[in-house]
Amino acid sequence: MILFQDEHLVVVDKPAGMPVHRSRMVACDDAYLIDVVREQVPGALHLIHRLDRATSGVVLIGRNAEVAGVLGRQFMARDVEKTYLAVCRGWPDETGEIDYPLPGVREDGERKPALTRWRRLHTIEVPIAINRYPQQRYALVEVSPETGRYRQIRRHFAHARHPLVGDTSHGRTEHNRLYKQYYGVHRLLLHAWRLAFAHPVTGERVEVSAPLDAEFAGLLQRFEWTLEGVPRHGDDVSAETTAA
Repeated sequence: MILFQDEHLVVVDKPAGMPVHRSRMVACDDAYLIDVVREQVPGALHLIHRLDRATSGVVLIGRNAEVAGVLGRQFMARDVEKTYLAVCRGWPDETGEIDYPLPGVREDGERKPALTRWRRLHTIEVPIAINRYPQQRYALVEVSPETGRYRQIRRHFAHARHPLVGDTSHGRTEHNRLYKQYYGVHRLLLHAWRLAFAHPVTGERVEVSAPLDAEFAGLLQRFEWTLEGVPRHGDDVSAETTAA
């Protein structure tokens, strides 16, 4: 689960289905990510950002308040590079962006600016009928959210009429069922793949990648979606650092 750590920070790989921490919005009888990390890393831990429960991948944690403040300001300034992998319904354009304000979680429902960019990596058409369509189209996309709104990627792709496979809140039930029945996929196909940022103390660039789990990686193999440089389940994963 730990991808990288030093005396200042920890980077971990969150499994799909595991909540990051306790909250009134999430009820869970199983483990929370922050508690699992505390069993392995002594001392104070400060979550710098969050992934929703259904999403897997890279999560950054500071080991003291000062480091957490520096990293938090990098996120606020949009100096952190976030890259996700997702499978969506349909074939979006090869590249594009969704610039669509999203309602906040506050009671006033204020909409906040939200920008998501994507690059289409692979497509497939499967001969399985749904409703009046004898075949279904899907795509693997690399996604770079410029902002960090609540469920931004999921909500943006649903808004663009390319909902993510496995999304039980914003997706399509019939397509989620297809993936369960024919491909054994029971999770949201959204993975926080890479995170790149300036080390809060040394200033060196740190880039960390999280491997795809067996379910996600197995689907890529079945669809023959081979990606050079994409870490697969069981691969060795290490953080790269370079001088700023």
